Formats: sequence, C-alpha cells, structure tokens
Amino acid sequence: MALLLDRDFHVLAANRAGRQFFRIEKDQLPLSLLEATREGRLLEALRSGSARGELRLSHRQQIVQFKLLPGPLPGDVLMFLDDLTELRRLETVRQEFVANLSHELRNPLTSLRLAVESMQGEPVPPVPALRQFASRALIETDHLADIVANLRELVQIEAGQMALSLTCFEVRPLVTEAAARVLVDRPLELRIPEDLQVTADRSKLAQVLHNLLDNASKFSPPGLPVEVEASLGGGEFRLSVRDHGPGISPEHWTRVFERFYKVDPARPRADTQSEAARAGRARATSGSGLGLAITKHLVLAQGGRVWTEAAREGGQVFGLAIPMPIAVNE
Repeated sequence: MALLLDRDFHVLAANRAGRQFFRIEKDQLPLSLLEATREGRLLEALRSGSARGELRLSHRQQIVQFKLLPGPLPGDVLMFLDDLTELRRLETVRQEFVANLSHELRNPLTSLRLAVESMQGEPVPPVPALRQFASRALIETDHLADIVANLRELVQIEAGQMALSLTCFEVRPLVTEAAARVLVDRPLELRIPEDLQVTADRSKLAQVLHNLLDNASKFSPPGLPVEVEASLGGGEFRLSVRDHGPGISPEHWTRVFERFYKVDPARPRADTQSEAARAGRARATSGSGLGLAITKHLVLAQGGRVWTEAAREGGQVFGLAIPMPIAVNE
C-alpha cells in the first residue's frame, strides 16, 4: 500500500491497495490523512519524525509496518504500508504453542525426575514403594509418548500426508467399539438408527469417536451417561457426543479445537440450567491436549466440519458433519 502526502499531511494520491485498505474513493482526494484513514496513530508517527516503524491501527484492529520516503516534489512524502496482522497472529500462535508444549511436558518430566530420585535415594525404599515409583514413572512416560505421537500425527495431517480409505460401514457398531475402549464407569446412551450406514474413512472416524468419547468421559461425573447421536440428512452425516459436565463458556467454543488450548478453570460456563457451572466447577483434563485438534483435522480432511455448543439440559455437545457422498479436501 502506498500514500502520497504533502507537507501538511494531506493524502494527494493512493494506489489501489491503499484505497481498498482504507476505503478511499479516488474522487475524494485530496483529504487530510486523518479523514482518509481515520487512524490518528499514522499522523502521530509522521509528526514524530520516524522514518519507519510498526503500528497497531486502533480503528481497524490491524498491525501495519510503515516506511517513509521523499516524494516527487519538495515537501512531499511517500508512505508505504505493509499489513502484518496475519504474520503477528501466527507468531503469537507459535509462541503460545511453544509455551503450552513446555507447560504440558513440565509436569510429567517433574514426576519422572522425582520418581527416579526417590528410587536412587538413601536409604533404599521398601519394595512396595519402588513398585509405586516405577508405576508412576511408567504412567508419565506413556503420557510423554502420547504427546509426542499426537504431535507427530498432527504435523502429518496438516502437511497433507494423510491418505483416506473410503468404505461403506454401519455407524452403531463403530460407536460401541470405540466406547468399549474408553468409557469405564459411565454408561453409554445411543440415539443411532440400527441400519445407519455412511461412506467415510472408518479408521479415521473411529479415532475421532475415541477422542470425543474420551473427552466426554473426563468431564461427565461417574455414573452419568455419555450420549451419542447420529443421523443422515441434508446430504450430511452428522454425529454428536454430549457429556454431563460443567460445560464451556461460549467465548471458548471457537478455540477448543486448537492444539493445547484449555479452558480457564476459573471461568466455567454460566448456565442457569447447570448446577455444576453455577458452583464454578472446572473442567480439568489429563490428556495430551491434542485430541480435539486431531479430531478437527481428521474431519476437515474428509470435507467435514466440527463444532461445540451447550446442551439444553446442561453439559457440552461436540458435533461433526461429513458430506455424503464424501468430498475430500486436497
């Protein structure tokens, strides 16, 4: 983007990118910089004498880098602008990812160290204690292995290295198989037609179900059911998993499928129908923090979409929809 300014900071001309960015009509020029851009920070930067810099535009909530050069006539200034908003957002995502990864690895590594130090300490602990420490070390090692495996899988999915194998299969047996591996002390309620069949990648959908059921089992109190509903309609296969936990505040719904993103436990969903939410009980997780991110990418790879929403009777619903016949994203 480029703007041509005179010595009094009036915009004399702008290229097409500059006019589109600031929504300036060509026949409106010349205009004062403030009238043309509605951004006082650009004017402040010019008056400060800075030849280049980076600004957050308050009106547009965007970040730009500016550079000033002498114009064609004495006193004129050429202002070049680059939109860095997406670049800075990606940098923030990367920083959050590194910070979250460090946080996720810190606890199991600390537990491993404590377990090993306890086994190496003097005096030698009794055999039952050694077995307890070894068991704890094994659990934390498995947790670290899960994080690494999930990260590797997520990278492969995002790099487009995942091949799909499409088959036609019944949905109800797939759900019961996945539930048998995940749900222990929580009953399963199915609202799935006995003869419902879909065409998709069965193994990938099984992994999606495993992740969603595992997520629901962590947040449903023991004894309360996890509900699964599936149907065909409008050219889509739709499936939803509902837990009976405290729920999630709406401001988090668009971010829960991001890697390592976790809801602030101090801010449960304010739901007048949920006693758990009113009591402020938090959703605490013990997984790798990557299950929902992998779920999203596995569904997107099959041309589908994912979402989450509050259940009317309390709890949280996680849903997916895959078009039938399937349209695979390249």
